[in-house]
Amino acid sequence: MAKVAVLQMNAGIDPRTNARTLADAVAQAAGEGAEMLFTPEMSGLLDRDRKRATENITHERDDTVLSSVCEAAKAHNIWVALGSLAVATAGSKWANRAFVIDHEGQIAARYDKMHMFDVDLATGESWRESNAYEAGDEVVAIDTPIGLLGLSICYDMRFPALFDALGQRACDLIAIPAAFTVPTGRAHWHVLQRARAIEASTYVVAAAQVGQHEDGRQTYGHSLVIDPWGQVLLDMGGEHAGLAFAEIDLTRIAEVRAQVPSLANRRKIAN
Repeated sequence: MAKVAVLQMNAGIDPRTNARTLADAVAQAAGEGAEMLFTPEMSGLLDRDRKRATENITHERDDTVLSSVCEAAKAHNIWVALGSLAVATAGSKWANRAFVIDHEGQIAARYDKMHMFDVDLATGESWRESNAYEAGDEVVAIDTPIGLLGLSICYDMRFPALFDALGQRACDLIAIPAAFTVPTGRAHWHVLQRARAIEASTYVVAAAQVGQHEDGRQTYGHSLVIDPWGQVLLDMGGEHAGLAFAEIDLTRIAEVRAQVPSLANRRKIAN
């Protein structure tokens, strides 16, 4: 059994404040005996005012949130799946980038969000991630002390091909950090997260943003841990930020894959 910590967060527009929240969560998670902490999408900055956000988005080497989390991970001897940060790239757009940080404070893996959330909602909300963010194109999985961890970010969860690829790599866990809108969250969050766990026969850990944010948006929350059978082991609700814990039993993965061997029975279907 492995203990994981999940941070449900109400990130704001000041990276320094968010960095303190993350560092405190790292310390608390380690103090409670967790082997890895999972944090939400855009843990370092949640700001839909892109002109204002530009002042706080830097290259990795200069990112104060990233350096703070790396220092905290080393100080407390714990791995961190840092859901994502907005980082500058060599091009004209940013990347929505997930990081896995090891217990020595080193970056063990990076993943850039593949699928951009470009949509007009019935509520009047309009999102065009592709205007500011460059999509990634690489499937990423990394060995960790709690198993092989596959990486994804938020809107990626609507695209089964990514999770099929992670399933074929026999991931033990998949991280799906998010800043999900409330209307789509109410309709689809739980069912899609459970589907991703079931089809890949893996644990899903989905750390989420929650509540009314400083930039005016509202996020759904309900950070989840789901087992390979699709059973919800942890649901942090949609009201409050905080830290919670769950147990990962890697023997459960083998049991489910033996009972429903969908990964082994998979056939390639021509277009």
